[in-house]
Amino acid sequence: MSYIITNAQIVNEGEIFKGSVLVRNGLIEKVLRHDDDLYQHQYHEHEFIDAQGKYLIPGVIDDQVHFREPGLTHKADIATESKAAVAGGVTSFMEMPNTIPNTLTQELLEEKYALAAEKSLANYSFYMGASNDNLEEIKKTNPHNVCGIKVFMGASTGNMLVDNPQTLEAIFVEAPCLVAVHCEDEATIRHNLQQAIQKYGDEVPVTLHPDIRSAEACYRSSSFAVELARKHNTRLHVLHLSTARETELFDNNIPLEQKRITAEVCVHHLIFSAEDYMHKDNFIKWNPAIKTIGDKLGLFNAMLSNRLDVIATDHAPHTIAEKEQPYLKAPSGGPLVQHALPAMIEFSLRGKITLPRIVEKMCHAPAVCFNVKKRGFIREGYHADLVLIDTDNPWQVSKSNILYKCGWSPFEGETFRSRVLYTFVNGNLVYNRGTFYEQFKGQRLLFDR
Repeated sequence: MSYIITNAQIVNEGEIFKGSVLVRNGLIEKVLRHDDDLYQHQYHEHEFIDAQGKYLIPGVIDDQVHFREPGLTHKADIATESKAAVAGGVTSFMEMPNTIPNTLTQELLEEKYALAAEKSLANYSFYMGASNDNLEEIKKTNPHNVCGIKVFMGASTGNMLVDNPQTLEAIFVEAPCLVAVHCEDEATIRHNLQQAIQKYGDEVPVTLHPDIRSAEACYRSSSFAVELARKHNTRLHVLHLSTARETELFDNNIPLEQKRITAEVCVHHLIFSAEDYMHKDNFIKWNPAIKTIGDKLGLFNAMLSNRLDVIATDHAPHTIAEKEQPYLKAPSGGPLVQHALPAMIEFSLRGKITLPRIVEKMCHAPAVCFNVKKRGFIREGYHADLVLIDTDNPWQVSKSNILYKCGWSPFEGETFRSRVLYTFVNGNLVYNRGTFYEQFKGQRLLFDR
């Protein structure tokens, strides 16, 4: 199909303007300002969508998700989570390697791409995983069709904690593309955890999570990563910053296109704080931990000042039964791709951030940081990944409308005033007011490197 989205409030590249977007053959053919002539009879091959009073944005690019396939599909899978993603305006995702088996070889990496080609409604890329003993596999990674190398500098599943200093340094030297890091100092966490167990035994409360996975643990690790990257001129991307202090490590005086070291913040670290553990319990237990109100505010300000470049989700679902276990047994992580964009738009509706800034941090900046080819902007010749939003269409998050396979959300009971109406992926209308067109699949992301 070809489409013309007319009368939209187009949010793109720092401005909002009324206009129309013509979509043909999967691409954005034309972007017309409101004062350009547009007559329906000139475009009889197109289906018209009247977007009067609605906002049209580029599709969100989420650079950090865990879709749990292969090996953990009782929690989530590529089909279910990509479906939730497009319903939330996320048209492209980059998925992590701590599946089962861990994605530590090029063969296993390509197997995940094959799964996504069959199942994903959104566009996709997968990180190559790092371990203490797979440097030669890392060096084979193709920078043109793989988003990056993922290094866990803190606890992870399987064989993915890189705690050998020589190996870590070699990865920073030899990696053929962007290195994305999870930064928490393992020794500090183990010490804090042991102290908590000595005091509470098996009944450590979840309220201690930000003390166990402490601000000190985060800063020690993230500052070490930044030091290594500066030493070797590594293209480094630090994932999910959780403390105000860490933001001081990053520069806001360099244009994003020129940065060699970038950082992101996740939606849950901007919304929740340590006080929320009392009523959200393990359902907001993430790694790195959600910390103080001061950290939450510091992260938000650092995002606004461009010390933090990207807003992502770290979508990481677990089952309700897993989350209802005692703190020491409950896994960390939670689902977010369906609700991240509406949650951020709430900040805009409260005057905390503008819509163009949200689009910058969730759409433009991931495309720039990862050199994503022809996505992330509403530009002629770019892939038609587009999202139409109504910012005055309230709805309440409930079990009945949650699309995650795990069946829950930390936002249950919350009312969002904005709603995703339409989502286009590569020019295909894959989501239309609650209806999915699953015959259309996403494409593998490519990178201009």
